[in-house]
Amino acid sequence: MTKTNMDLSELLAKHDQGDFLRTIAEAVLQMIMEADVEGLIGAGRHERSGERTTWRNGYRERALDTRLGTLNLRVPKLRQPFGPR
Repeated sequence: MTKTNMDLSELLAKHDQGDFLRTIAEAVLQMIMEADVEGLIGAGRHERSGERTTWRNGYRERALDTRLGTLNLRVPKLRQPFGPR
């Protein structure tokens, strides 16, 4: 699995108070999506594994409208889509 530590002071330094919650929400959603994809694939980013079921294929940019404002997310794409079999 990939390491997903974020430095809180780094986030505070990059954004003012109004954007802080939106920035935190974007970061948390991004980490959740990355962890979900790693679980589906069976390997982390740039990791070799015999249990790998498919491969990453870049990202799609998506906007998510929330009460905090619009969150800009990078949704991971996979080469072979997962679905009911």
